[in-house]
Amino acid sequence: MANHKSAIKRAKQNEVRRLRNRSTRSAMKTAIKKVYVAKEEAAENTAEIFKTAQSVIAKAAKKGILHKNTAARKTSRLAKYLNKQA
Repeated sequence: MANHKSAIKRAKQNEVRRLRNRSTRSAMKTAIKKVYVAKEEAAENTAEIFKTAQSVIAKAAKKGILHKNTAARKTSRLAKYLNKQA
């Protein structure tokens, strides 16, 4: 554990941020999975679910949890998957 006051504060901040990032990342993965499930079940609202997932991915990139190119790649692959003929 850190000994200096500033290092202790930094460790606390890092822990809070790690948990917040994990929560956001988990929500993003769930949104992506919902798109795959909706496509498999041929749901009527697949486009709406995709739009929601796209938004969640973009927000994660905006918060710095994902690199912007990673977010673009994930969105692109989701769109490619949805547009693929079954």
